[in-house]
Amino acid sequence: MDVLRLRTNVAELKLSTQGAAVLGWEIDASAGRLPLLRPARHGGNGAPDETSAFPLVPFGNRVGGNAFTFSGRDYRLTANAGDRYRLHGDGWLSDWGIEAVSDSSATLILRHMADAAAPWDYLARQTVTLDGRGMALALSVENTGKVPLPFGLGWHPYFPLAARTRLTAPASSVWLEGADHLPTEEVPIAAELDFRKAAPLPNCWVNNGFEGWNGCARIDWPERGVTLKIDAGPAFSRYVIYRPDTDRDPAYAGDWFCFEPMTHSVDGFGLAGMGGLVQLDPGNSLEGRIVLEALVH
Repeated sequence: MDVLRLRTNVAELKLSTQGAAVLGWEIDASAGRLPLLRPARHGGNGAPDETSAFPLVPFGNRVGGNAFTFSGRDYRLTANAGDRYRLHGDGWLSDWGIEAVSDSSATLILRHMADAAAPWDYLARQTVTLDGRGMALALSVENTGKVPLPFGLGWHPYFPLAARTRLTAPASSVWLEGADHLPTEEVPIAAELDFRKAAPLPNCWVNNGFEGWNGCARIDWPERGVTLKIDAGPAFSRYVIYRPDTDRDPAYAGDWFCFEPMTHSVDGFGLAGMGGLVQLDPGNSLEGRIVLEALVH
């Protein structure tokens, strides 16, 4: 595992080749260094879900039944990461290579071969670029296999959560969650999950996919004196919010939440139109870009 340090005159970001994971992103503010992502635990040597952020490729979240049918062919998947299902694809559990690096930018690549656990052959690429107090993330995946398959992308960041944190993220509907963490029904958004205007995160378990996102979001931390604006490209038309609780995760201290831009719905493999998953013929690619800009008050 290599850890790259990207810098500008007002920011620093650490990026690991293990899982292409961000291990921390901090900016200079009047009170000193301010983390915009949850700092990685155990110095970045812990599990992937103890990092600050990681890419989701060639799909995000879970695949119901660890199986799907595409173009008349049935595919079986193997569970991973100690989960009941295959979770978040392969990228977050893989060693990536360094394709290019400079003081403020780095590109990592992953060449993944199909095996008995999953059918995807692909080349994934992630470029992280710092610009002042901003960060741009470019993700792409190319089908390097011999048959068309559905592909998707996502990004799984962990953001700090405080008492006055507010999230703005317009959406048109939300999926209810079943006992196995898979979506059960798409419904209108209830008041406690309505982020069309700035609103607090519910003080309870949240693990839901949202549809109809316009790609714009904002996180306000009044007590920290900073706002983070998120601008995702048109490929990212959905998002997932994840906030644990102490009943299911006794170690959770209520100090972080996930806001995950996605190109497809959770378990889109089982939905009409595959929930936004994109059929990639051999040699074709899917790509998306997310820009985050910190505004210090």
